[in-house]
Amino acid sequence: MASKLGGDNEDPIVDINITPFVDVILVVLIIFMVTTPMLVNQSIQIQLPKAVTGEDTPPTNLQLSISKDGEVYLDGKKVSEDEIEGIAKEKISFNANVQASIAADQDTTHGQVIRVIDLIKKGGIHKFSISTTK
Repeated sequence: MASKLGGDNEDPIVDINITPFVDVILVVLIIFMVTTPMLVNQSIQIQLPKAVTGEDTPPTNLQLSISKDGEVYLDGKKVSEDEIEGIAKEKISFNANVQASIAADQDTTHGQVIRVIDLIKKGGIHKFSISTTK
C-alpha cells in the first residue's frame, strides 16, 4: 500500500488531484475550437474569385458557401434556398447585429449569388460580405 511521507500510519492515499486532468481537457477544447472552423471551410471545394482591392472582414455569424454547381452550404452543411430565409430570421431574432459572409465559387452564376443575397435580406440580415482572394 502507498502511504504519506513522514508518517508512521498505514492509511492509503485517497485524495485524487484532478487539476492536471482539467488543464489537459481545457487545452484539448481550445484546440478543437480553433481548428473546427478551418476544417468546415476546407471541406467545400470553392475557388474564390480574385480581387486586388479585397479587405479582411471581421468574423461573421452566418457563413454561406455557394459551389460552382449552385449548391448552397451553411457553415459547411448543405441547405436548400427555402431554408436560408428561415435560418436568417432565426439568427436575427437572437442577435440584431448578425453578419453574413458569402463565399461563392468563381464559376457560380451571378444570378445564384443575387438569389442568396435576397434570401438573406428577406430574413432580416442586411450586413454581409462577399469573400474573395487577393
